[in-house]
Amino acid sequence: MWPALATLAIAFLRINGPQLGTDELVTSDVGHRSMGQILAMLHNVDAVHATYYVLMHGWMAVFGDSEAAMRTPSVLAMSGTAALVALIGRRLFGPRAGMCGGMLFALIPVVSRFAQEARSYALVVLAATLATFLLLRALDMPRRWWRWAGYALCVAVVGLLHLVALTVLAGHCVAVVLRARQESGVLWRFCLAALAGAACVVPVVVLGTSQASRQLFWVPEPDAWGLADIWPQVFASGLCTGVVITLAAMAWTERRDAVLLCFTVAVLPPFVLWVASHGDVSYFRFQYAMFTVPAWAVLAGAGLARATRSWLSVGVALTVFGLLVLPDQRRMRGEFEHDVPHNADYMAAARTIEKYYRSGDAAVYVKGAPWMLDQGVRYYLRSGPKLREVFVATSAAENNELYPVYCPVPVTCLRGESRIWVVVPGNNPDPLNSVPADQARVLRAKYTTSGTVPLSGLTVALLKRKR
Repeated sequence: MWPALATLAIAFLRINGPQLGTDELVTSDVGHRSMGQILAMLHNVDAVHATYYVLMHGWMAVFGDSEAAMRTPSVLAMSGTAALVALIGRRLFGPRAGMCGGMLFALIPVVSRFAQEARSYALVVLAATLATFLLLRALDMPRRWWRWAGYALCVAVVGLLHLVALTVLAGHCVAVVLRARQESGVLWRFCLAALAGAACVVPVVVLGTSQASRQLFWVPEPDAWGLADIWPQVFASGLCTGVVITLAAMAWTERRDAVLLCFTVAVLPPFVLWVASHGDVSYFRFQYAMFTVPAWAVLAGAGLARATRSWLSVGVALTVFGLLVLPDQRRMRGEFEHDVPHNADYMAAARTIEKYYRSGDAAVYVKGAPWMLDQGVRYYLRSGPKLREVFVATSAAENNELYPVYCPVPVTCLRGESRIWVVVPGNNPDPLNSVPADQARVLRAKYTTSGTVPLSGLTVALLKRKR
């Protein structure tokens, strides 16, 4: 209970502080679509996130689309994970180790960072950790088929939330092979359960594989150094990485099978991703390896319990650790932390438009480095004026895509608007230089720039029709 409550409290702290990032804006956009539109879109893009989008569609229908509302499922998922870390630590290394591991997990900066992210990563961490817990329960009584059925179901959920997270099975397999030396029948039961769970996600595998090159074309192929460089990103703190790994190393003299299970779950999945990323598509992103953090926390908790002799010393150690990562915790809650490196101030752009809006105003949102620029400004305008997007012929929802279809002949899409708001990425002195050439020619011919407002990551300009 205490690790879960601690995670809940830390994660809710300034949950509305950071503006929505690019991925979160996609969640907002897709979550507002009808179920039919969501399913149609998944045939073209983002099939690997299908389960999350369906969940968020229902969640947003009940709880709304504020930053806090959309991020709350992630907060609850990370809090549940903290409880599971404590339970796994208690099962493997004893009650004090479990409590230490759960509290350390709550304090790790990446936990609160992605507890405040309206994406599937926190749910993936929860599902993968639950799968490890259910595997341990199945290994306690391997002849009880319903325990393996529960494990198989959880494996399916892991895959449905994020295919890459199925690499957790590599760590599970090592633990099962070791256990199979002591008890017959364990290995085939595990294989049957794992295959049954994985079979449930075959449709997602087929669709996701066909879309992978389009969605991950920008992810670079990792070099040898990437295997070491990924850990400060996984923990969102170089200092935290050093402390957690040091504490984990102190648990090396504990139960060999328990240590090996946690170690393989923590280390093998990123290595599998690294190997798989040397083909046509690279999957080597730290977000995809975040589900290994709970295993590190379990080991670190065992190490901390071994190094301390009383609950008082545990409390002191946790306090020191919390103070050490405090600067990283503050950084996690920066206004533009979810939109690094673009730092686009969507909220200020929306407020600028809202302040000077007149009935009949239209808008041009230019796709650029922060490629959800249009969704960002629209999100923060959701309770304000609704501006027609001048050059959009078919919206993204109607197009069953993440992108709209633009007018092939821009001049035909004008409707005699007297004023048009133009929002472009960057701070070019002439905002129309950032507008696509064919659209810019039409705007220059019929409008003059009345004023510009440079903001963080973007510029808002007001065009007035020439007399």
